[in-house]
Amino acid sequence: MANLKEIRSRITSVSSTMQITSAMKMVSAAKLKKAQDAITAMRPYADKLTELLQGLSATLDENTGSKFSTQREVNKVLIVVITSNRGLCGAFNSNIIKAVNKLTTETYANQEVSYVAVGKKANDAFKKTNNIIANESDVFDDLTFDNVAEIAQMLMDKFVAGEFDKIEIVYNKFKNAATQIVTREQFLPIVPVSTEENVNLDYIFEPSKVEIVEALIPKSLKTQLYKGIRDSYASEHGARMTAMHKATDNAKELRDQLKLTYNKARQAAITNEILEIVGGAEALNN
Repeated sequence: MANLKEIRSRITSVSSTMQITSAMKMVSAAKLKKAQDAITAMRPYADKLTELLQGLSATLDENTGSKFSTQREVNKVLIVVITSNRGLCGAFNSNIIKAVNKLTTETYANQEVSYVAVGKKANDAFKKTNNIIANESDVFDDLTFDNVAEIAQMLMDKFVAGEFDKIEIVYNKFKNAATQIVTREQFLPIVPVSTEENVNLDYIFEPSKVEIVEALIPKSLKTQLYKGIRDSYASEHGARMTAMHKATDNAKELRDQLKLTYNKARQAAITNEILEIVGGAEALNN
């Protein structure tokens, strides 16, 4: 059994760790509320914009917006990997990295795959492959639509220039503080709209459907990427809050066990001292 000094040192260490994890949990909880409100408010707009774009596209010929919807033989693939800049958030980052590795080795085993890292953890995971064409980790320092729009524009330019035949986004979709869903979305080319659905758009179009669609496509793509990064940002704080809550509970349990061990060791030491005193007294009497 460890001596009393070692146990006291471990109790102090665990208590300090518990204070840190508890503080991190509260910080993430505060940030989560703001991030959750942002993504919750944004989703209806993003979904409606996509719905409107699909509805308009379904009523037009297939050549409209062709530079973003051109289907080419897939030889070069670009995957936008969205993670966090920091750790201590459970399996949040590792789930994304595993999903991207599986996508690379299974789905695109015969294609040339490159990456755009949005988050330092993604950059750290894939920089050894020498296939990262851009590291956009600093976007989390000032997460605004305009900053994300620059990344989306860069992706669109590379697709139109023919540098990549397909671009996908992999990120954690926010469900609640305890649940994040690894999500894979095709960014470019634009997914063809099913013509089987009944499209009913009772609108008056000005100037024309074609011009509206051509203006909406870039905006929709920028919104899609912004929503993905916003989802990931909210998921990160939810995952960290949950992880730090579990870490705090585990630290408390370990501290209680150490205190029990300490009390038992202290009681055993006191008992031994008493026995020694009694034994010495009896020896003197005899």
